[in-house]
Amino acid sequence: MLPAQLVEWNRTEAEYPRTSTIAGLFAAQAARTPYAIALVFHGRALSYRELDERSNQLARRLQALGAAPGQLIGVAMERSEWLVAGLLAVLKSGSAYVPLDPAYPRERLALAIADAQMPVLITTASARAQLPPATGCAILDIEDASLAHESSAPVASAVTSSDLAYVIYTSGSTGTPKGVMVEQRNVVNFFTGMDRVLGPGPGVWLAVTSAAFDISVLELLWTLTRGFTVVVHGGEGPVAIAQEIAHHGVTHLQMTPSLARMLTLDEHAYAALGALQHLLLGGEALPAALAAHLRRVFHGKMLNMYGPTETTIWSTCCQIEESGATVSIGRPIANTRIYILDQEFQPVPIGDTGELYIGGEGVARGYWRRPELTAERFLTLPDLEPGRLYRTGDLARFLPGGMIEFLGRADDQIKLRGHRIEPGEIEARLEKSPAVRQAVVVLREDREGDARLVAYLAATQTDAATLRATLAAALPGYMVPAAFVFLDALPLTSNGKIDRKALLRLPPPEWAPSLPAQETAPFSEMEQTVARVLRLALHLPNAGLTDNFFDLGAHSLTIAEAHAMLQQEMGREFPLLDLFQYTSIRALAAHLGGKGQNAAASRLSERAARRRMARQKEAAAK
Repeated sequence: MLPAQLVEWNRTEAEYPRTSTIAGLFAAQAARTPYAIALVFHGRALSYRELDERSNQLARRLQALGAAPGQLIGVAMERSEWLVAGLLAVLKSGSAYVPLDPAYPRERLALAIADAQMPVLITTASARAQLPPATGCAILDIEDASLAHESSAPVASAVTSSDLAYVIYTSGSTGTPKGVMVEQRNVVNFFTGMDRVLGPGPGVWLAVTSAAFDISVLELLWTLTRGFTVVVHGGEGPVAIAQEIAHHGVTHLQMTPSLARMLTLDEHAYAALGALQHLLLGGEALPAALAAHLRRVFHGKMLNMYGPTETTIWSTCCQIEESGATVSIGRPIANTRIYILDQEFQPVPIGDTGELYIGGEGVARGYWRRPELTAERFLTLPDLEPGRLYRTGDLARFLPGGMIEFLGRADDQIKLRGHRIEPGEIEARLEKSPAVRQAVVVLREDREGDARLVAYLAATQTDAATLRATLAAALPGYMVPAAFVFLDALPLTSNGKIDRKALLRLPPPEWAPSLPAQETAPFSEMEQTVARVLRLALHLPNAGLTDNFFDLGAHSLTIAEAHAMLQQEMGREFPLLDLFQYTSIRALAAHLGGKGQNAAASRLSERAARRRMARQKEAAAK
């Protein structure tokens, strides 16, 4: 029998429209407010009526190409208002969407396209150039002029609330990404939960998250079924976010703590947060110090959110009034139940640590074409829960008042800047190299707020640059280790397993310059200034003059800090984009000193820098 306190804390029953679909809810909102602004992107605006009609035209074309309930349709597009139209079109056609980020390596995208067996892929000409060949898959260009000739009337579909809404691919421990299947009813229930958390009143939401992450469903779909204006973020760095908050009167913003920390490094972005009414933080642990720092400028409703993709976006929520030593992940949202169990699947006493299990209406169907893995992670424990429970692998404990404290992982899974990473996937890639006998990837945080992946290797006849290039061709940038450490042998525990804790006790990795010291010593005054600041801000004391600081482990957070320090040191402002475009001490010093490239080369370099920055920003937003 369950403890009475646990029963009481799990009383989250709430009515929700069980037979409704996402597309139906959006169509109803569009009918109520046809002339209200639904989407804004780079100064272009779409009303609810325009978005409804455009998505109807796309849905009709999708159905002609084979879209129907049970089918998965790929959506691979850059951020824009048409991305949202594409997602809605897939849902209106009755199919489920599979979001694909064009910035990901082709091999990674090819795995998802092949696994999903999608009949149609929605994209654009520019995004398609970044994608792998999609054999047996029809391509629908969302910018195709002939779409305007399709009827914009509502589209008939046999979709029901038990059909799939989307499949999102996450890192897999076996070396292959896995697709999480989320049903329409899961999402509609989540919408009801967010009504209770955020209130029904519409506002202006700045959407900063890639569609490849499930929290975009809150930003792009809950909002549009509730009458919000959604501003699709298309700028560069903290300053652009600050400008969009001010220009559009943004009321709601959701981001990872890592992105929030980056915003606090820029005084304009930090101050801009004070204009918000709601600030949602989630995707990774929220440090109490960061929450307190945000509270100095933000006085609205600050929420710490928790939830895996397998239980539909967010499962618990905590409103942060005052920051203590830790920040709780709160209580379960509507129709969600939380259990903290021991290894025998029995509830642990209040205050004791156990593994966190989630039940209720948010529990997803399982993993696409992975029945064994589904059976392993989605459990039936009838003595506890009438439906299935998802085993999160997270450690937690109930506090005396019913709040939940997150205590880390029970396994080796890693959360880095909002991304869920299975180290086994990276390790499997590394061990495909003939020179690598054994590989272990761990997360090190040798400086507070600056967590990085480090690969420890027992290997011969190879080097870090070769391994880094191999991984970068197959994995998203956030999964490529910042450092590679070569050992004669990896440490073992007494029972013969890899001792990951022993690796974390080793000294922090040191960076070596790629060229001899006499060739990389700064010469000009500008080079000396840039070298001094970058080596300090990026925590790369041995970076050479021509070393690419992204190859040495720099990421969006440290780049933002370096940008702020350089502006202060030089006494003038310059775009954050410069650090993504000129990626070595020498190149950046030459640019800042006025020794830039010719105009044509500069334009090409800027486009490459924007693509790099887009990839880096994904590491800071779930």
